[in-house]
Amino acid sequence: MILTTSRPDLTLRQLTPVDAAMLYDLIHSNHTHLTAHGDYSAQVASSIEAIAAELSTGDQSTRFGIFHDAALIGRVDLVAVELPRYCLGYWLSASHTGQGFATAAVQAAIEYAFNQSAAKDIFAGVTHGNDRSVALLRRLGFDAIKQFETYTRFHLAKQ
Repeated sequence: MILTTSRPDLTLRQLTPVDAAMLYDLIHSNHTHLTAHGDYSAQVASSIEAIAAELSTGDQSTRFGIFHDAALIGRVDLVAVELPRYCLGYWLSASHTGQGFATAAVQAAIEYAFNQSAAKDIFAGVTHGNDRSVALLRRLGFDAIKQFETYTRFHLAKQ
């Protein structure tokens, strides 16, 4: 499955086990960036086989690769928590931040969730200090609903 975004050079494609090595390389080349504002230590420690296993689960979650001009630059996940509720997760490679890629990718994933997956609510958690992620969620209409010790939970309801 391929989703278009508001940018002609940016698409989302559902990741499969075949993409595990490419995703592994992207995670490891961005390990410092990924662990700066969130707990991606489990992903960084994952083997190619573990990533392939994660991408092959048959649950109702959807894991998208973010592709800029056909190159994998990040990931957006819609994790089925308690249907019709989903949890949103996303990240970009360090070299692709600050260019609007994450906003366009997350917007496309949200539209997919509400229009194709029958989502009614989407939640996201943002580690304190990750101001760019907070700004992205606010741009897309999310509201902060609860503060925890290390992160803030955001919510977006289907209109």
